Amino acid sequence: MRAMTLWLGVPMVAGIAAWAAIGPDLPSARTSLPQPAERATQAMTPSEDDAGAGAGAGAPAATTKPERLHLRAVGDVMMGTLFPANHLPEDDGASMLEPVTPWLKDADVTFANLEGPLCDEGITTKCGPRSTACYAFRSPQRYAKHLVAAGVDVVSTANNHSGDFGEACRRTTEATLDEAGIRWSGPAGSIATVDVHGAKLAVVAFHANAECNNLLDPVGARAIVERAAQTHDWTVVSFHGGAEGSDQTHVPDRMEIFYGESRGHLRAFARNVIAAGADLVIGHGPHVPRGLEVVDGHLVAYSLGNFATWREFNLSGPLGMAPILDVVIDKDGKFVEGAILSTLQTGNGGPKPDDARNAAKLMRSLSEADFPNTAPAFLDDGTIRPR
Repeated sequence: MRAMTLWLGVPMVAGIAAWAAIGPDLPSARTSLPQPAERATQAMTPSEDDAGAGAGAGAPAATTKPERLHLRAVGDVMMGTLFPANHLPEDDGASMLEPVTPWLKDADVTFANLEGPLCDEGITTKCGPRSTACYAFRSPQRYAKHLVAAGVDVVSTANNHSGDFGEACRRTTEATLDEAGIRWSGPAGSIATVDVHGAKLAVVAFHANAECNNLLDPVGARAIVERAAQTHDWTVVSFHGGAEGSDQTHVPDRMEIFYGESRGHLRAFARNVIAAGADLVIGHGPHVPRGLEVVDGHLVAYSLGNFATWREFNLSGPLGMAPILDVVIDKDGKFVEGAILSTLQTGNGGPKPDDARNAAKLMRSLSEADFPNTAPAFLDDGTIRPR
Protein backbone atom coordinates (compact mmCIF):
# COMPACT_ATOMS: atom_id res chain seq x y z
CA MET A 1 0.00 0.00 0.00
CA ARG A 2 1.38 3.39 -0.97
CA ALA A 3 1.01 6.00 1.77
CA MET A 4 1.07 9.64 0.73
CA THR A 5 0.64 12.97 2.45
CA LEU A 6 0.76 16.22 0.51
CA TRP A 7 2.98 19.10 1.53
CA LEU A 8 1.31 22.10 3.11
CA GLY A 9 3.86 24.40 1.48
CA VAL A 10 3.99 28.02 0.46
CA PRO A 11 1.49 29.02 -2.25
CA MET A 12 2.57 28.66 -5.88
CA VAL A 13 3.00 32.40 -6.51
CA ALA A 14 4.86 32.81 -3.23
CA GLY A 15 7.09 29.92 -4.24
CA ILE A 16 8.05 31.70 -7.47
CA ALA A 17 8.79 34.88 -5.57
CA ALA A 18 10.87 32.88 -3.11
CA TRP A 19 13.07 31.53 -5.91
CA ALA A 20 13.72 35.07 -7.06
CA ALA A 21 14.63 36.03 -3.51
CA ILE A 22 17.07 33.16 -3.16
CA GLY A 23 18.90 33.72 -6.44
CA PRO A 24 21.55 31.35 -7.75
CA ASP A 25 23.94 31.95 -4.84
CA LEU A 26 21.49 30.64 -2.22
CA PRO A 27 22.44 32.65 0.89
CA SER A 28 20.15 30.69 3.21
CA ALA A 29 16.84 29.22 2.17
CA ARG A 30 16.14 28.12 5.70
CA THR A 31 16.30 31.63 7.15
CA SER A 32 15.13 33.77 4.23
CA LEU A 33 11.97 31.90 3.25
CA PRO A 34 8.66 31.43 5.09
CA GLN A 35 8.27 27.99 6.63
CA PRO A 36 5.23 25.84 5.75
CA ALA A 37 3.14 24.56 8.59
CA GLU A 38 4.00 20.91 8.11
CA ARG A 39 5.39 18.64 5.40
CA ALA A 40 4.95 14.91 5.75
CA THR A 41 6.85 13.34 2.87
CA GLN A 42 6.22 9.62 2.67
CA ALA A 43 5.27 7.95 -0.58
CA MET A 44 7.65 5.40 -1.98
CA THR A 45 8.34 1.92 -3.27
CA PRO A 46 10.59 0.22 -0.70
CA SER A 47 13.08 -2.48 -1.56
CA GLU A 48 12.03 -6.08 -0.98
CA ASP A 49 14.10 -6.45 2.19
CA ASP A 50 12.75 -3.21 3.64
CA ALA A 51 9.06 -3.37 2.76
CA GLY A 52 6.98 -1.02 4.83
CA ALA A 53 10.01 0.73 6.33
CA GLY A 54 10.72 3.43 3.79
CA ALA A 55 12.47 6.76 4.17
CA GLY A 56 9.42 8.48 5.62
CA ALA A 57 9.26 5.77 8.29
CA GLY A 58 12.79 6.59 9.39
CA ALA A 59 14.70 3.75 7.72
CA PRO A 60 18.34 3.90 8.86
CA ALA A 61 21.21 4.19 6.43
CA ALA A 62 23.35 1.10 5.84
CA THR A 63 26.16 0.49 8.32
CA THR A 64 28.60 -0.54 5.59
CA LYS A 65 28.56 1.82 2.66
CA PRO A 66 30.31 1.20 -0.66
CA GLU A 67 33.14 3.58 -1.44
CA ARG A 68 31.54 4.62 -4.74
CA LEU A 69 28.22 4.66 -6.56
CA HIS A 70 28.17 4.17 -10.35
CA LEU A 71 25.02 5.56 -11.92
CA ARG A 72 23.77 5.97 -15.47
CA ALA A 73 20.91 8.27 -16.35
CA VAL A 74 18.86 9.17 -19.41
CA GLY A 75 16.18 11.72 -20.24
CA ASP A 76 12.68 11.29 -21.62
CA VAL A 77 11.38 7.81 -22.44
CA MET A 78 8.06 7.36 -24.27
CA MET A 79 8.19 4.09 -26.19
CA GLY A 80 4.91 4.51 -28.07
CA THR A 81 1.36 5.60 -27.36
CA LEU A 82 -2.10 4.10 -27.79
CA PHE A 83 -3.61 7.59 -28.18
CA PRO A 84 -4.97 9.13 -30.34
CA ALA A 85 -4.25 6.14 -32.56
CA ASN A 86 -2.06 3.10 -32.24
CA HIS A 87 1.37 4.74 -32.55
CA LEU A 88 3.42 1.74 -31.43
CA PRO A 89 6.68 0.35 -32.86
CA GLU A 90 6.37 -2.46 -35.37
CA ASP A 91 7.87 -5.04 -33.01
CA ASP A 92 5.85 -3.73 -30.05
CA GLY A 93 8.89 -1.91 -28.68
CA ALA A 94 10.92 -5.06 -28.05
CA SER A 95 14.04 -3.83 -29.85
CA MET A 96 13.82 -0.08 -29.19
CA LEU A 97 16.36 -0.03 -26.37
CA GLU A 98 18.46 -3.00 -27.50
CA PRO A 99 21.18 -0.96 -29.28
CA VAL A 100 22.05 0.86 -26.04
CA THR A 101 21.16 -1.78 -23.44
CA PRO A 102 24.83 -2.65 -22.75
CA TRP A 103 25.40 1.00 -21.79
CA LEU A 104 22.30 1.11 -19.57
CA LYS A 105 22.97 -2.11 -17.71
CA ASP A 106 26.63 -1.42 -16.94
CA ALA A 107 26.06 0.49 -13.69
CA ASP A 108 24.94 0.03 -10.09
CA VAL A 109 21.76 2.01 -10.79
CA THR A 110 20.12 3.18 -14.02
CA PHE A 111 17.63 6.07 -14.04
CA ALA A 112 15.15 7.32 -16.67
CA ASN A 113 12.32 9.84 -16.92
CA LEU A 114 9.11 8.01 -17.79
CA GLU A 115 7.31 10.51 -20.02
CA GLY A 116 3.68 9.51 -19.64
CA PRO A 117 1.71 6.73 -17.96
CA LEU A 118 1.83 2.97 -18.47
CA CYS A 119 -1.87 2.29 -18.74
CA ASP A 120 -3.96 0.16 -21.08
CA GLU A 121 -7.21 2.05 -20.59
CA GLY A 122 -8.39 5.50 -19.70
CA ILE A 123 -9.81 8.72 -21.09
CA THR A 124 -7.98 12.01 -21.38
CA THR A 125 -9.54 15.44 -20.98
CA LYS A 126 -6.29 17.13 -21.93
CA CYS A 127 -6.92 17.42 -25.67
CA GLY A 128 -10.01 18.94 -27.25
CA PRO A 129 -11.86 17.03 -29.99
CA ARG A 130 -10.52 19.33 -32.70
CA SER A 131 -7.01 19.76 -31.35
CA THR A 132 -4.20 19.21 -33.85
CA ALA A 133 -1.27 20.14 -31.60
CA CYS A 134 -2.02 18.47 -28.29
CA TYR A 135 0.15 15.66 -26.96
CA ALA A 136 -1.31 13.06 -24.60
CA PHE A 137 0.59 9.81 -24.08
CA ARG A 138 -0.52 6.39 -22.85
CA SER A 139 1.95 3.54 -23.33
CA PRO A 140 0.93 -0.11 -22.84
CA GLN A 141 1.53 -1.54 -19.39
CA ARG A 142 3.41 -4.47 -20.96
CA TYR A 143 6.14 -2.01 -21.99
CA ALA A 144 7.44 -2.05 -18.42
CA LYS A 145 9.20 -5.27 -19.40
CA HIS A 146 11.24 -3.35 -21.99
CA LEU A 147 12.53 -1.04 -19.24
CA VAL A 148 13.43 -4.04 -17.11
CA ALA A 149 15.20 -5.77 -20.00
CA ALA A 150 17.24 -2.61 -20.63
CA GLY A 151 18.36 -2.46 -17.00
CA VAL A 152 16.30 0.51 -15.77
CA ASP A 153 16.07 0.44 -11.96
CA VAL A 154 14.29 3.69 -11.06
CA VAL A 155 12.19 6.26 -12.92
CA SER A 156 10.78 9.73 -12.46
CA THR A 157 7.04 10.08 -12.95
CA ALA A 158 7.22 13.81 -12.20
CA ASN A 159 6.55 15.46 -15.55
CA ASN A 160 3.86 17.19 -17.59
CA HIS A 161 2.62 13.93 -19.16
CA SER A 162 2.28 11.69 -16.09
CA GLY A 163 -1.32 12.87 -15.59
CA ASP A 164 -2.39 12.79 -19.23
CA PHE A 165 -5.03 10.15 -18.48
CA GLY A 166 -5.95 11.14 -14.97
CA GLU A 167 -5.40 9.84 -11.47
CA ALA A 168 -6.50 6.28 -12.22
CA CYS A 169 -3.76 5.91 -14.82
CA ARG A 170 -1.22 7.37 -12.39
CA ARG A 171 -2.11 4.65 -9.90
CA THR A 172 -2.02 1.98 -12.61
CA THR A 173 1.43 3.19 -13.68
CA GLU A 174 2.73 2.97 -10.13
CA ALA A 175 1.29 -0.51 -9.64
CA THR A 176 2.77 -1.63 -12.97
CA LEU A 177 6.20 -0.31 -12.02
CA ASP A 178 5.94 -1.96 -8.60
CA GLU A 179 5.12 -5.30 -10.20
CA ALA A 180 8.10 -4.92 -12.54
CA GLY A 181 10.43 -4.09 -9.63
CA ILE A 182 11.15 -0.56 -10.88
CA ARG A 183 11.29 2.13 -8.19
CA TRP A 184 9.58 5.47 -8.85
CA SER A 185 9.27 8.98 -7.49
CA GLY A 186 6.99 11.76 -8.67
CA PRO A 187 3.81 12.43 -6.67
CA ALA A 188 4.01 15.05 -3.95
CA GLY A 189 5.96 13.64 -1.03
CA SER A 190 7.37 10.64 -2.87
CA ILE A 191 10.87 9.27 -2.35
CA ALA A 192 12.09 6.17 -4.17
CA THR A 193 14.53 3.90 -2.34
CA VAL A 194 16.94 1.68 -4.25
CA ASP A 195 19.11 -0.92 -2.53
CA VAL A 196 22.72 -0.67 -3.75
CA HIS A 197 24.97 -3.41 -2.39
CA GLY A 198 23.39 -3.05 1.06
CA ALA A 199 23.33 0.76 1.02
CA LYS A 200 20.29 2.92 0.36
CA LEU A 201 19.95 5.37 -2.53
CA ALA A 202 17.12 7.91 -2.47
CA VAL A 203 15.74 9.35 -5.70
CA VAL A 204 13.47 12.39 -5.39
CA ALA A 205 11.82 13.56 -8.62
CA PHE A 206 10.43 17.09 -9.11
CA HIS A 207 8.25 18.91 -11.65
CA ALA A 208 6.69 22.39 -11.79
CA ASN A 209 3.32 21.05 -10.68
CA ALA A 210 1.71 20.89 -7.23
CA GLU A 211 0.64 17.28 -7.84
CA CYS A 212 4.33 16.35 -7.93
CA ASN A 213 7.28 17.12 -5.71
CA ASN A 214 7.16 20.79 -6.63
CA LEU A 215 10.04 22.39 -8.49
CA LEU A 216 8.53 25.82 -7.72
CA ASP A 217 8.43 25.38 -3.92
CA PRO A 218 11.97 25.93 -2.61
CA VAL A 219 11.06 25.38 1.05
CA GLY A 220 9.23 22.14 0.36
CA ALA A 221 11.98 20.96 -1.99
CA ARG A 222 14.62 21.57 0.63
CA ALA A 223 12.58 19.79 3.29
CA ILE A 224 12.00 16.57 1.35
CA VAL A 225 15.62 16.40 0.17
CA GLU A 226 16.83 16.92 3.75
CA ARG A 227 14.60 14.07 4.88
CA ALA A 228 15.85 11.79 2.12
CA ALA A 229 19.49 12.64 2.89
CA GLN A 230 19.01 11.94 6.59
CA THR A 231 17.60 8.46 5.97
CA HIS A 232 19.67 7.28 2.98
CA ASP A 233 23.31 6.85 2.10
CA TRP A 234 23.07 8.83 -1.16
CA THR A 235 20.41 11.16 -2.53
CA VAL A 236 19.81 11.86 -6.23
CA VAL A 237 17.44 14.64 -7.26
CA SER A 238 15.72 14.61 -10.64
CA PHE A 239 13.80 17.52 -12.12
CA HIS A 240 11.60 17.96 -15.20
CA GLY A 241 11.82 21.65 -15.92
CA GLY A 242 12.88 24.43 -18.23
CA ALA A 243 11.50 25.80 -21.47
CA GLU A 244 11.15 23.38 -24.39
CA GLY A 245 12.46 23.38 -27.93
CA SER A 246 15.50 23.20 -30.18
CA ASP A 247 16.48 26.75 -29.22
CA GLN A 248 16.42 26.07 -25.46
CA THR A 249 19.86 24.49 -25.03
CA HIS A 250 21.18 27.17 -22.67
CA VAL A 251 20.37 27.46 -18.94
CA PRO A 252 19.26 31.02 -18.15
CA ASP A 253 19.94 32.56 -14.75
CA ARG A 254 16.25 33.28 -14.10
CA MET A 255 12.83 31.68 -13.84
CA GLU A 256 12.00 29.98 -17.15
CA ILE A 257 8.55 30.56 -18.65
CA PHE A 258 7.07 28.35 -21.38
CA TYR A 259 3.66 29.15 -22.86
CA GLY A 260 2.83 31.17 -19.75
CA GLU A 261 3.86 28.41 -17.33
CA SER A 262 6.67 28.77 -14.81
CA ARG A 263 9.14 25.95 -15.44
CA GLY A 264 11.69 26.66 -12.70
CA HIS A 265 14.75 28.75 -11.90
CA LEU A 266 16.97 25.73 -12.42
CA ARG A 267 20.29 27.15 -11.27
CA ALA A 268 18.73 28.24 -7.98
CA PHE A 269 16.90 24.91 -7.64
CA ALA A 270 20.11 22.93 -8.06
CA ARG A 271 21.92 24.97 -5.42
CA ASN A 272 18.99 24.69 -3.04
CA VAL A 273 18.75 20.90 -3.17
CA ILE A 274 22.52 20.44 -3.02
CA ALA A 275 22.59 22.60 0.10
CA ALA A 276 19.85 20.33 1.48
CA GLY A 277 21.91 17.17 0.89
CA ALA A 278 21.50 16.12 -2.76
CA ASP A 279 24.60 14.33 -4.08
CA LEU A 280 23.70 14.45 -7.79
CA VAL A 281 21.12 16.48 -9.75
CA ILE A 282 19.71 15.18 -13.05
CA GLY A 283 17.54 17.33 -15.32
CA HIS A 284 15.24 16.66 -18.27
CA GLY A 285 12.28 18.43 -19.86
CA PRO A 286 13.56 20.83 -22.57
CA HIS A 287 13.81 17.92 -25.08
CA VAL A 288 17.39 18.96 -25.87
CA PRO A 289 20.69 18.43 -24.05
CA ARG A 290 21.95 21.21 -21.80
CA GLY A 291 25.23 21.86 -20.00
CA LEU A 292 26.72 20.46 -16.82
CA GLU A 293 28.32 22.14 -13.84
CA VAL A 294 29.85 21.15 -10.52
CA VAL A 295 28.37 22.83 -7.43
CA ASP A 296 30.23 22.32 -4.15
CA GLY A 297 31.72 19.13 -5.56
CA HIS A 298 28.38 17.73 -6.81
CA LEU A 299 27.52 17.24 -10.47
CA VAL A 300 24.45 18.90 -12.02
CA ALA A 301 23.23 17.83 -15.48
CA TYR A 302 20.64 20.40 -16.53
CA SER A 303 19.00 18.35 -19.29
CA LEU A 304 19.52 14.92 -20.82
CA GLY A 305 17.01 15.65 -23.58
CA ASN A 306 14.94 13.04 -25.40
CA PHE A 307 16.21 9.49 -25.06
CA ALA A 308 13.67 7.05 -26.49
CA THR A 309 10.60 8.64 -28.05
CA TRP A 310 8.35 7.04 -30.63
CA ARG A 311 5.78 8.82 -32.70
CA GLU A 312 5.84 11.68 -35.20
CA PHE A 313 8.32 13.87 -33.34
CA ASN A 314 10.88 16.29 -34.69
CA LEU A 315 14.24 14.64 -34.00
CA SER A 316 16.40 17.01 -36.02
CA GLY A 317 19.52 18.64 -34.58
CA PRO A 318 19.73 18.66 -30.77
CA LEU A 319 16.19 17.24 -30.47
CA GLY A 320 17.53 13.88 -31.66
CA MET A 321 20.63 13.83 -29.47
CA ALA A 322 20.11 11.31 -26.68
CA PRO A 323 22.97 11.43 -24.16
CA ILE A 324 23.52 8.83 -21.47
CA LEU A 325 25.08 10.36 -18.37
CA ASP A 326 27.67 8.05 -16.83
CA VAL A 327 28.78 9.23 -13.39
CA VAL A 328 30.65 7.95 -10.36
CA ILE A 329 30.25 9.61 -6.98
CA ASP A 330 32.24 8.82 -3.88
CA LYS A 331 31.17 7.82 -0.39
CA ASP A 332 30.40 11.44 0.43
CA GLY A 333 28.42 12.01 -2.76
CA LYS A 334 31.12 14.05 -4.48
CA PHE A 335 31.68 13.81 -8.23
CA VAL A 336 34.65 11.54 -9.05
CA GLU A 337 34.50 10.92 -12.81
CA GLY A 338 32.09 10.22 -15.61
CA ALA A 339 31.29 10.50 -19.29
CA ILE A 340 28.69 11.55 -21.80
CA LEU A 341 27.83 8.48 -23.87
CA SER A 342 26.41 9.84 -27.11
CA THR A 343 23.43 8.23 -28.78
CA LEU A 344 21.17 9.55 -31.52
CA GLN A 345 17.52 9.17 -32.45
CA THR A 346 16.59 9.21 -36.12
CA GLY A 347 13.53 8.28 -38.17
CA ASN A 348 10.64 7.35 -35.89
CA GLY A 349 12.86 7.32 -32.81
CA GLY A 350 14.79 5.00 -30.56
CA PRO A 351 18.43 5.56 -29.49
CA LYS A 352 21.48 4.18 -31.26
CA PRO A 353 25.16 4.74 -30.43
CA ASP A 354 26.57 7.81 -32.17
CA ASP A 355 30.21 7.34 -33.15
CA ALA A 356 30.48 11.06 -33.96
CA ARG A 357 29.78 11.87 -30.28
CA ASN A 358 27.47 14.74 -31.17
CA ALA A 359 25.76 14.89 -27.77
CA ALA A 360 29.08 14.99 -25.90
CA LYS A 361 30.41 17.72 -28.17
CA LEU A 362 27.28 19.83 -27.76
CA MET A 363 27.17 19.40 -23.99
CA ARG A 364 30.84 20.33 -23.73
CA SER A 365 30.31 23.57 -25.62
CA LEU A 366 27.16 24.41 -23.65
CA SER A 367 28.85 23.67 -20.32
CA GLU A 368 31.82 25.88 -21.11
CA ALA A 369 29.57 28.70 -22.37
CA ASP A 370 27.02 28.66 -19.55
CA PHE A 371 29.29 27.69 -16.65
CA PRO A 372 32.80 28.93 -17.46
CA ASN A 373 33.91 28.72 -13.83
CA THR A 374 32.02 25.62 -12.67
CA ALA A 375 31.82 23.26 -15.68
CA PRO A 376 33.53 19.88 -15.35
CA ALA A 377 36.57 19.21 -17.51
CA PHE A 378 35.69 17.47 -20.79
CA LEU A 379 38.00 15.23 -22.79
CA ASP A 380 37.57 14.64 -26.51
CA ASP A 381 36.22 11.12 -25.95
CA GLY A 382 33.32 12.41 -23.82
CA THR A 383 34.94 11.75 -20.46
CA ILE A 384 34.13 14.30 -17.75
CA ARG A 385 36.18 14.99 -14.63
CA PRO A 386 36.32 17.53 -11.81
CA ARG A 387 38.58 20.47 -12.57
